[in-house]
Amino acid sequence: MNAPTADAMRALPKKKWKSPIGKEAIPGYIFISPWLIGFLLLTAWPIGQSLFLSFNEYSMLSAPQWIGTANYERMWNDATFWKSLRVTFTFVLFAVPLRLAFSLLVAMLLNRAMRGMNVYRTLIYFPSLIGGSVAVAALWRNMFGVDGYINSILGFFGIQGMGWISHPDTALYTLILLNTWQFGSTMVIFLAGLKQIPTELYEAASVDGAGPIRKFFNVTLPMLSPVMFFNLVLTVINSFQMFTAAFIITKGGPVQSTYMYALFLYEKAFKHYQMGYASALAWVLLAIVAVLTAINFLASRYWVFYENEGGGKR
Repeated sequence: MNAPTADAMRALPKKKWKSPIGKEAIPGYIFISPWLIGFLLLTAWPIGQSLFLSFNEYSMLSAPQWIGTANYERMWNDATFWKSLRVTFTFVLFAVPLRLAFSLLVAMLLNRAMRGMNVYRTLIYFPSLIGGSVAVAALWRNMFGVDGYINSILGFFGIQGMGWISHPDTALYTLILLNTWQFGSTMVIFLAGLKQIPTELYEAASVDGAGPIRKFFNVTLPMLSPVMFFNLVLTVINSFQMFTAAFIITKGGPVQSTYMYALFLYEKAFKHYQMGYASALAWVLLAIVAVLTAINFLASRYWVFYENEGGGKR
C-alpha cells in the first residue's frame, strides 16, 4: 500500500483545535474563580512557603537562609520537642475516647421521644457554640483555680480542695475534662446517625429476645460505625491541634505538664521568631496526623459497617 502523497495530505479536511474548556463550562469557572483565587493565595501558597521555610533559618528580620534538613535534625536532639510530643500524645490518648463515649451517651439520651426534647437538645448544644473560645478557657481557669468554684463546692462538703491547674499531676486532666465537655458537634453527628438506624432492626432484635445491652452492641454500634469512624478521625485531628486551653489556662505549666505541641510550635514562631524551625515543626505535626489518619482508614475495614445492597463491610 502506497503512502499518501503531500498533495493528498493537504486535501484532507483539517480538524479544528478544541479548547478543553467548553463554552458551556466558562460560566462555571467564572463563578468558582473567587474561591479558586482565594485557595491559591490563602492556602496553597502559604503551604508551599511553609515547606520552603522548613529548610531555612528565618527570623522575619532577614532573608531566609538555606540550611537543608538542619531544622529536622535539631528536633531529634531537642528535649522540649519530645516533651511536648509526649504530653500531646497523652492528651489524645485520654481525650479522644472520653469525648467520643460521652458524646455518644448524650446523643442516645437525646434520641428518645420525649416532650420538649428539641428544647433539651438546643440547651445542651448551646455551650458548644462558644466551646473553643478564650472566654470558656478563662472560665475554666477560674473554676479549677485554688480559689475556684470547684474548691468552693468541695469545701461546702468539708473536702479540702487543691490547685487543679497548678499541680503537675492534675493540670493535664483538667484540659482533658474541658475537651470532653466540648462535645456538642460530635454529639450532633452521633444524633444524626442514630436517627438513620431503622427501627425495624430494634424490633427484630426484641423478637429474638435481645435486651438493651445486646441491642446496643449488635444493632446500634454496627449501624453507627461509619459515623463513629468519621467522628474518630476528626476528633484525633482536632486534639493534636489543641492550643487555646493550654495557652490561656496553664501556659504549658506547671513544669511543662500541659506543654502541648501546638503551644511549643507557637512559642518558637511568635515568641522566639524561629520561623524556619516552627515550619518544620508544623510539617512534622502534619506527618504524624497523616500517619494516624491512614492507620484509622486501614483499620476501619475491620470494624466499620457500610450498608449496601448486599450488606456487609466494605
